[in-house]
Amino acid sequence: MRQSHLFTKTRKEAPKDEVSKNAELLIRGGFIFKEMAGVYDLLPLGFIVVDKIRSIIREEMNKIGGQEVSLTALQDPSIWKTTDRWDDEKVDVWFKTELKNGNQLGLGCTHEEPMTRMMKDHVQSYRDLPRYVYQFQTKFRNELRAKSGIVRGREFLMKDMYSFNTSEDEQNEFYEKSIQAYKNVYNRVGLGDKTFLTFASGGMFSKFSHEFQTISDAGEDLIYLNREKGIAVNKEVMQDDILESLGLKRESLEEVKSIEVGNIFKFGTKYSAPLGLVFRDEKGIDQPVIMGAYGIGLGRLMGTVVEVLSDDKGIVWPESIAPFQIHLIEIAGKSEKVTAEALKVLKEFESNGFEVLYDDRKVSAGEKLSDSDLLGIPWRVVISEKMIAENKLELKNRKSGEVKVVDLSEVIKMIKNGQSL
Repeated sequence: MRQSHLFTKTRKEAPKDEVSKNAELLIRGGFIFKEMAGVYDLLPLGFIVVDKIRSIIREEMNKIGGQEVSLTALQDPSIWKTTDRWDDEKVDVWFKTELKNGNQLGLGCTHEEPMTRMMKDHVQSYRDLPRYVYQFQTKFRNELRAKSGIVRGREFLMKDMYSFNTSEDEQNEFYEKSIQAYKNVYNRVGLGDKTFLTFASGGMFSKFSHEFQTISDAGEDLIYLNREKGIAVNKEVMQDDILESLGLKRESLEEVKSIEVGNIFKFGTKYSAPLGLVFRDEKGIDQPVIMGAYGIGLGRLMGTVVEVLSDDKGIVWPESIAPFQIHLIEIAGKSEKVTAEALKVLKEFESNGFEVLYDDRKVSAGEKLSDSDLLGIPWRVVISEKMIAENKLELKNRKSGEVKVVDLSEVIKMIKNGQSL
């Protein structure tokens, strides 16, 4: 990708009405565009990052038996009335609309009911279970507050998986697998050492749940953390009986602010029973399916990475989700020789399978280097007349800030092996 071909441009300042660091940096870097409070477009760089997050999540869901589908955002009120979740007093985040004939529809805030109804066509016997079905889908939630950038949106992309089991024991076994799969996701996007399994309220879904909370001063939640055990309790359910059940003591807990980056729920038969999702057991008796749900917001995860891993110069992407591995910068002035050499280096990088953003813009060296720090691509390679004279390249690691002057073969070796400078 030539940077001069990107229609997006970096900005020195974020919009004055934007108060969250994640949105400020993502807007300034040209990753997202703000339509209105809580509603953001993904621009080319942001789309690549989210797509890499999606790929990581997809791989981890498939490993534990997930099958991917895509359900509609338009919602039939009848199934939500059956589970008593259509009333705005019961679920206060609905966006609702009307057809021209006057019939109401909802815009999906979650998909337990539609997924349950769909599975009725495919589950008859115990032989049809277990099943684990997931999707990546746009959700709509009429949030009262939307001041946290892409961490809390009114329209957002979410991975939601639903489990369908014959027994609680079978469902509990999968639940533990999902916990590990989620931990794998957070490890792979660079948040593993800052993200903790947290006992929490189930909100509009169930009485209790588990969240995955990432420590951040920008967080909206307060959790009480036991680092030694690697678990936490959300403030909203901080009760003695809960602490006792988890083997925790108040004096061993640390209060920290955090961002919720995922949640998992056990539903039992909360949705299957009223909607008639049953299976015939080995004795020929109909039984309600045991269910659970498992969610991760992709934009929220991207925003959390920015909140937690950025520095005073800009974004610092982990290589696993960075829009490119290498930011190749030519400091050419009017020298055609530098441009010609940069194209040779670019060709060599691409032949080695590297993803490269090539800054061929006719702007000052200072602007290029400043923009590179803002964009946060893991490796920066600078080529200039001085470097050509020495037959070297200047290599910088964005995370550590270390700079080293080495030849091309050494650059390739270091990046391939993930070596530090």
